[in-house]
Amino acid sequence: MLAYQILPGANIDGLQCIDYPGRDLGLGEVRIRVHAVSLNYRDLMVASGNYLVTVDDPIIPCSDGAGEVLAVGPGVTRVQVGDRVAGSFFPHWLEGGPTPDKVRHGLGGDIDGMLAEEVILHQDALAIVPAGLSFIEASTMPCAAVTAWNAIFVSSNHVKPGDTVLLLGTGGVSILGLQLARAAGLRTIVTSSSDEKLARARALGAHHTINYQTIPEWHDEVLHLTHGAGAQVVLEVGGKGTVNRSLSSTAMGGTVAIIGGVSGFGGEVNPASLLASAKRLVGIYVGSRTMLEDVMRFVDVGGVKPVIDRVFPFGQAREAYRHMASGAHFGKVVIDVTDRGKCPELKIR
Repeated sequence: MLAYQILPGANIDGLQCIDYPGRDLGLGEVRIRVHAVSLNYRDLMVASGNYLVTVDDPIIPCSDGAGEVLAVGPGVTRVQVGDRVAGSFFPHWLEGGPTPDKVRHGLGGDIDGMLAEEVILHQDALAIVPAGLSFIEASTMPCAAVTAWNAIFVSSNHVKPGDTVLLLGTGGVSILGLQLARAAGLRTIVTSSSDEKLARARALGAHHTINYQTIPEWHDEVLHLTHGAGAQVVLEVGGKGTVNRSLSSTAMGGTVAIIGGVSGFGGEVNPASLLASAKRLVGIYVGSRTMLEDVMRFVDVGGVKPVIDRVFPFGQAREAYRHMASGAHFGKVVIDVTDRGKCPELKIR
């Protein structure tokens, strides 16, 4: 079968299509024919060598994928041949809160991920895909949707209908967060530097939008739009360049969910700004298999359709990465693994 490999730090041009050998299934293992893989900003970080963990050998990249069960190994009871499944970002984080043991490995980070025609995962790392989701839609769930779900509904301070969620940017997590929040009856504010993208966010149901290029002090605008109260939850993806404005945008008792660092990590946060208004900074490290199951049920029942920016054939994985890196996308960038095309520079492993 064909698969992509990359040595972390080799950058996008280091993504190579290879003829990857198969192996027999062990106890509890499942062979999956991958149909679709979606990209996350984290995949760019792995490619550039800037991710939280690094490895010395090439890996199959990408955490997010969905497909169908081709075969099951001895002892498998959770799935059967023909089931439609998605892999959980952290194969060992099944439920509850995070622990070092549960997050010791992440697909496509320090162990092989999903960008292959077939993958082998343990049955415990799999979630059944609801009938209402296509493989392409389901492939967007394991990282972006779980992260947004965790930030808004699991790790925040008990949001309720009518509360406000502030979403920075229009990438995969923010747009899925917008859709989840709207479906749950929350008010939403979206920021971007693109009026075109903000118009698309409003078409998806955003109550308010802010162009942070024309309104640099956008935290003041958030307070204005919320009649001085601020947002109960902020999905903070900017990093050191935005975190203090996010805190200023947050309501008393509210939560700033630290999700990413597009502008880098670091910067200073004044503890007094947290103490005086009981605000919370919470680090969001994706989530568990249970969260994946919960968000897929919510999306299915609520009729939420993830926004797909563009779908690339398997043979154009590098082009998909470059499109993601350009920042031109709105929503999710997906690779259709069943649309094989011609892999560039095929190598034999």
